Amino acid sequence: MSYVQTLYHIVFRTYRSVPAIDTDYERELYAVILEQTKSLGGTLIRIGGMPDHLHILVSLPSSISLASYVQSVKTFSSKWLHANPHFPHFHGWSREYAGFTYAFRDKDMIANYIRNQKEHHKRTSFAEEYRAFILENGLPLREEFFMKDN
Repeated sequence: MSYVQTLYHIVFRTYRSVPAIDTDYERELYAVILEQTKSLGGTLIRIGGMPDHLHILVSLPSSISLASYVQSVKTFSSKWLHANPHFPHFHGWSREYAGFTYAFRDKDMIANYIRNQKEHHKRTSFAEEYRAFILENGLPLREEFFMKDN
């Protein structure tokens, strides 16, 4: 028996950061992502966001990579969003995403951060938040590609 605990904080945005996720119907989208996560063997701990981006806190089994999970969630939810009349401004997800690992003991802290997204973004733009995540996690930031959809 192997014991594996992977905890990811994943962030991705809508194509060109269009505010396409209607807050009146966001829970429908979250339910779709929850079901897709379960079908992949993952555990969705918290999901939330704003009209132009999502945050997902998830534990994934060792049998699925972060990239495979994100691709699956984006593909599945994109098809669902295109077919749903409550999201007429959705034109797809951005190609980029950010995925950061955390210790299990940080689970509640990250979940609370995601839970408070609406309040957080009264003070901080998504671009500022996204840039800070990248830099705080020691990743190189290439401005010529940052939040660009070509």
